Amino acid sequence: MKTILSLTLNGQARDDVVPGNMLLVDYLREKAGLTGTKIGCDGGECGACTVLIDGRPRHACLTLAATCKNSSVETVDGLSKDGRLTAIQRGFNEKLGSQCGFCTPGMVMASEALLRRNPDPNEDDIRAALAANICRCTGYVKIIEAVQFAAAELQKREVAV
Repeated sequence: MKTILSLTLNGQARDDVVPGNMLLVDYLREKAGLTGTKIGCDGGECGACTVLIDGRPRHACLTLAATCKNSSVETVDGLSKDGRLTAIQRGFNEKLGSQCGFCTPGMVMASEALLRRNPDPNEDDIRAALAANICRCTGYVKIIEAVQFAAAELQKREVAV
């Protein structure tokens, strides 16, 4: 059975016809052409497919696209604005938070969600926020440093305003 999916995707309203059993990750990659969201384990265990749905991190490989009707979905593809990286994207770049890069989109989105709700997280907060995301290349030190860098950048901006 097909349904009309109306949602806001990376700030843009969209209406698409989707099969009722289409996963959000497949919708994003195949229908919307947004390939930043990765398919890793395809079972909700690695977090590479993490996106924000109404501001909350969710695994797109476990979410039916149709359940996102009237929701706001954000992917790593839509974070930067006018070619300017967000604080968390700069953090991953500056602090070498990416190794092979496969987990990076999910890590970035989970970190983005954390910093929106807690702009000054401690290391335990960061570890808890990233607990549903697996990186097979690092010991997570550089990833945690990337989030701490982003938090410090956000704090600087707030002080300057």
